[in-house]
Amino acid sequence: MKRLLCLILAISVTACASNTVINSTPNGAQVYVNGEKAGTTPYAYSDTKIIGSTNTVLLKKDGYQDFVASFSRNDNVNVGALIGGLFLFVPFLWVMNYKPTYSYELEELKKTN
Repeated sequence: MKRLLCLILAISVTACASNTVINSTPNGAQVYVNGEKAGTTPYAYSDTKIIGSTNTVLLKKDGYQDFVASFSRNDNVNVGALIGGLFLFVPFLWVMNYKPTYSYELEELKKTN
């Protein structure tokens, strides 16, 4: 019984994190997540926020218009958190994940003569 409880707890704890990759066309755009510089595309993002949490992403690249989008943790079911939530209510807060990838196309700035 103790082993089962330890296994359920381990699944629940590891199931809290959600990962996604932020892509842009073209690659190499600066990525800002929730106002903080995070890296360049393709950028691997991970957090342990609860279900429904929304993040704002800003992409910047020389010669292209800045691009703003948001993504929420409500796209994919997290099976580990779902199983853990059957025994302990708390893991239900992480029962949804981000999509595996988010892809955004940047628009070139118009050149003036």
